[in-house]
Amino acid sequence: MDFLMSGLAACGACVFTNPLEVVKTRMQLQGELKAPGTYQRHYRNVFHAFITIGKVDGLAALQKGLAPALIYQFLMNGIRLGTYGMAEAGGYLHTAEGAHSPARSAAAGAMAGVMGAYLGSPIYMVKTHLQAQAASEIAVGHQYKHQGMFQALTKIGQKHGLVGLWRGALGGLPRVIIGSSTQLCTFSSTKDLLSQWEIFPPQSWKLALVAAMVSGIAVVLAMAPFDVACTRLYNQPTNAQGKNQVPKSSATLCSASSPLLGTKDVGIMKGQTGHQLFKFTPAPGWSPILLTQS
Repeated sequence: MDFLMSGLAACGACVFTNPLEVVKTRMQLQGELKAPGTYQRHYRNVFHAFITIGKVDGLAALQKGLAPALIYQFLMNGIRLGTYGMAEAGGYLHTAEGAHSPARSAAAGAMAGVMGAYLGSPIYMVKTHLQAQAASEIAVGHQYKHQGMFQALTKIGQKHGLVGLWRGALGGLPRVIIGSSTQLCTFSSTKDLLSQWEIFPPQSWKLALVAAMVSGIAVVLAMAPFDVACTRLYNQPTNAQGKNQVPKSSATLCSASSPLLGTKDVGIMKGQTGHQLFKFTPAPGWSPILLTQS
């Protein structure tokens, strides 16, 4: 039941946060492999991106990739939060003395995140392709011209096989490991700390809300560079053999190397401001909200 409820709640949140995901994807692809100042900035910030996409592509474009996003959220968070919830209910996240163990929470969060993300990787890749598609005057990154989720999956599968469907999956794992472990560990630790301080009643929704906000900020800071690298790895063009046509790199190297990403200074944090802080999904064992990484 934890798997089902976590997945459904994440899907409900996804309907409202998908426009932010579209904006984030395009801002992360903007200026890819180009030195600052050598490319046109179609999207100056989050709010400008919303206005630009709405004017040029139409308001419906802000919900591009919604179908794969919903499926990915159900798979990813159903497995991730459901597995983590089972570990928590089984007492595996606490020491022999009954105290919460941040190390065990981080490890459980990382493992749960890896399982969900790897299984949902083909869906996430197609979601990225669809959300990047735009009118030529505001297009950024490679344009795949997919007609829809099923057509994209079929085309990629027929052309490159199962290997092609899971292209970029391993490169995206560092993002999930860092994000999921940080989120779930921070959420549990903050919730336990607030309970000890008795700031809110034990079962108050405010307790989970504050813990979710703290974990959301931690996720943004920890995961942003890996998220940029992941988006660009998934959206890279491929040759006839399904191999990337740009210099290959692991997500870790991409996030650490600003010249490879084509950005400097805060380039590896592109698209995060105003995005992750507004994303909500269910916490294990508690339904209404938890700031999430997608």
